[in-house]
Amino acid sequence: MLIHKAYKFRLYPSKEQETLIAKTIGCSRFVFNRFLGQWNDTYQKTGKGLTYSSCSAQLTQLKKEFVWLKEVDSIALQSSLKKLADSYTRFFKNQNKAPRFKSKKNQVQSYTTKETNHNIAIADNKIKLPKLGLVKFAKSREVEGRILNATVRRNPSGKFFVSILVETDVQPLKKTESSIGIDLGITDFAVLSDGRKIDNNKFTSKMEKKLKREQRKLSRRALQAKNKGIHLFDAQNYQKQKRKVARLHERVRNQRDDFLHKLSTDIIKNHDVICIEDLNTKGMLRNHKLAKSISDVSWSAFVSKLEYKAKWYGKTIVKISRWFPSSQICSECGHQEGKKSLEIRDWTCSICHKHHDRDINASQNILAEGVRTFYLA
Repeated sequence: MLIHKAYKFRLYPSKEQETLIAKTIGCSRFVFNRFLGQWNDTYQKTGKGLTYSSCSAQLTQLKKEFVWLKEVDSIALQSSLKKLADSYTRFFKNQNKAPRFKSKKNQVQSYTTKETNHNIAIADNKIKLPKLGLVKFAKSREVEGRILNATVRRNPSGKFFVSILVETDVQPLKKTESSIGIDLGITDFAVLSDGRKIDNNKFTSKMEKKLKREQRKLSRRALQAKNKGIHLFDAQNYQKQKRKVARLHERVRNQRDDFLHKLSTDIIKNHDVICIEDLNTKGMLRNHKLAKSISDVSWSAFVSKLEYKAKWYGKTIVKISRWFPSSQICSECGHQEGKKSLEIRDWTCSICHKHHDRDINASQNILAEGVRTFYLA
């Protein structure tokens, strides 16, 4: 099966390359905002937007007006226009909100360029990119497949990354004839129907004390700059501390992402049918007492990884209704005991007298309901 797969690597550009990356990001943002303004005006006057073709033709004239647009990768500017056109297409189909103007204050700054005539290629520990030439990068693994495009990104921490999108062929994994139910939680990240409990590493909580200290320093430096009448973009101490805080957030995000990838891959490799609850994460985040903990465990990201890996490798994800009373049913005899408060972590069935761990019992019920739903479909 042919799929699109992204490889992400850290870039180590020279000072000249860093300057050119910054220029390309700025020019891409300028083109996006310029045509977004025109698009909005046209939409308000006529009820219809522009088209990618008409904007692309105007871009040629725009380069004559603003000569500095010629200094950067022309494909990156075209890609910026394409993103704008795609955003409006989805907007008219009610798939997302109307596109908004991009700001240089956004945390992540990036641009995308397409592969044409081998202008993107990998040579040992360097990657060839349009206009930039050969750029050093951390080649942690081989890139397999036909390169489609590359996105160069500058993080708030000041680090540069490149994401290479390729078209590659993947083969389904060997069948294991095994099914598993997963009960996602906060105390334990996941409880599996085979009795395993996956620890919630609480990456944010572990870093919270250090984060608070560094964020207080950031606030003090912002206040100092304000008292001296210095704009924050020109306040060197503030910008230095801002990057330090960003690096801490980045470390937490990387730790979490690594954990989710390893766990999801392990589950996909060892099971053919994976049964999970269809959780209303957005609704649960409205509970201010649980919002922080729910954000830290990243259930949605985990489920997303399970779904695309299952699609790649020929496995099946079965989602159980969020209203299914998995914690109320005895997995041994099927008797429904009724609602139980969250304080009750284990209980004994009044009919068969089987003693249950609340979470393991719930995961076993999720498995049974998922298998039943799968074979009925």
